[in-house]
This record gives sequence, C-alpha cells and structure tokens, in this order.
Amino acid sequence: MEKVVIVTGANSGIGLALCERLLTEDAQLRLCLACRNARRAEAARSALLASHAGARVDSLHLDVGSVQSVLAAAQEIKARYSRIHFLYLNAGIMPNPRLDAKALFKGLFSRNVARMFATADGLLTQQDLVTADGLQEVFATNLFGHFLLIRELEPLLCQAGHASRVVWTSSGNARRSAFSLQDVQHRNGSEPYSSSKYASDALSLALNRHKNSQGLFSSVICPGLVMTDLTYGILPSFFWTLILPFMWLIRFFTNTFTLTPYNGAEALHWLFLQNPESLDPRAKYHSLTSGFGTNYTQPRQMDIDDETSDELYSKLLELERVVGRQLSEEKKLAR
Repeated sequence: MEKVVIVTGANSGIGLALCERLLTEDAQLRLCLACRNARRAEAARSALLASHAGARVDSLHLDVGSVQSVLAAAQEIKARYSRIHFLYLNAGIMPNPRLDAKALFKGLFSRNVARMFATADGLLTQQDLVTADGLQEVFATNLFGHFLLIRELEPLLCQAGHASRVVWTSSGNARRSAFSLQDVQHRNGSEPYSSSKYASDALSLALNRHKNSQGLFSSVICPGLVMTDLTYGILPSFFWTLILPFMWLIRFFTNTFTLTPYNGAEALHWLFLQNPESLDPRAKYHSLTSGFGTNYTQPRQMDIDDETSDELYSKLLELERVVGRQLSEEKKLAR
C-alpha cells in the first residue's frame, strides 16, 4: 500500500522544505500539499516535480481558518485516499505582529538575548481578528481547524493494525502563561499565537491519551528560529539585513537558531523515520543546528499536565458540536 502524507501550509517555508526532504527520503510516497492559496500550491507542486521526476504529488485547497473549507477538504481527502499515514499540521499564522522596541533594545544587552530571538518572548503582540465562523482567527487557523480536520479524517487515521501519525509544528513561543482554559480562543489577551501553540502542545498529549489505542499517535515539534515569510514580516527588511550576520554568529552559542526552512524541518523529517510507539508523548521534539551547520533532533519535556490537556480536548469537542449545529441551521435557512 502506498504511504500517504498530507502537509498543511506546504507551499513555502518549513512546509515546502519538509516536502522536499520527504521526497528525497522516500520517492514512492504519495504527497498531498494542502494549502490555502491554490496558485502558490500549484507552483510548489511544480517545483517539487521538477526536482523529483516521477514523484506523486497532489495539491488540495484547504484554509484551516474556515470550518467549511476544512469540511470540504476532508471530504475530498476521503474520496482520494483509503488511508493516511502522516498528517503534518504545519499551517499557521501570526497576524499583524507588533514589536515592543523598548523590550528589544533592553534584551539586546541582556544575558537572555539568544532566548529572546529564538522565542520572541516578551517582544511581540498580535492583533487578532474574528473569522466568518465567529471564531478568533489565530485559534481557528493554528488549532481548531486542524483539530476539526483530524476529527473528520479519523476513519483514515484510526484503522486497526496500522499506526498513523499526526505531527504538529509548534513553537518555542508556546507558553503556559499565555494560555487559559477559561479563554481557549484568547479573545481577551494579546498573545494569541503563543496561546494557540501551547494549546496544540496540550491537544497532542490528549490525542495520545485518547487515540493511541486506535492506532493514532501525535507528536509536537519546535523548528527553532527559522527565517520564513512569517518571520520577515515582523520587522522592516533593512533591520534583517543588519541583524542576520549577528544571528549567524549567535548560532555558535545556541543550537536553536536553525535559521533556514531546511534546518527547521529537521525534527519533522526525523519523526518520519521513527517508530511512533518509541516516542515520548510528553516531549516536544526540537530541530537544532550546531554552529558548524550540523542538524539534529532533541526531545524536551513540555510544561503540560493531563488535567489541562483533557479539559482542552473536551472544550474543543463541545465547540465542534456547536459549530456543527450552526452550520446545520445556516443550511436550513438557505433552503
């Protein structure tokens, strides 16, 4: 049976680098690029086929920030494939990030300068929006859309006698202090990205507790500090021109500065080669790069407890039911 791998947010950055690495590792797999922008997805598909002649690469329209798009994409996936071996949940947004210039200047002259750049801890706030479904945009895109996709694809992911993998692209910016079970959508805070990434870490733990017995295994990775379109959008281009040489220098003192999408995809690729039953469900697998450019993966324990992860899982199940009822009512009104 062919090995089916789906990657969300696959048209650029870490997602595209992962696809390139996977095809180099296994030319026989069936790869699906699930992307919001159809034109960019097709361009990525063409680039992959140009470098991997004969590879089987599909594209699929998927906006994980839209409930209807997720449901439609799930139906299309179920029509195309009989089983999913890997589902890489890589798509994510950080809308309108704002830099605290005072915190940046202060951090440049502190002992925490490497951590500051690696995690953006205390540097960024984001202006969140509300989707057409009435959900907070960052929560919907980074967490709930992916959760709903997993739920819809359970018949292809949970099959007796076969192990399937879900892998989340998280962040070093995922922090317990940014997350609240009383406000899982982060409507009242200023760090929706950090909140959503901590929630994905917690959800991964809950999925393992509830779904391992059905053959579904979930893992979380941190790509390190990677220069992507998302990263470059935080600051003016001239700033990056000035600071990039400094960042390459810092890499000799901290292994979290992976910098390139290829390096950032290291843990994603490493997980592709592992036996899921040998992995630690409480670990976040970090992509790391030495000062001389050697890539490797290292597990680090996550700051998450079972009670928090299970309560989040229950809240997401309830929200799934609420959204489902809303869609049913809208369909009735449209008739």
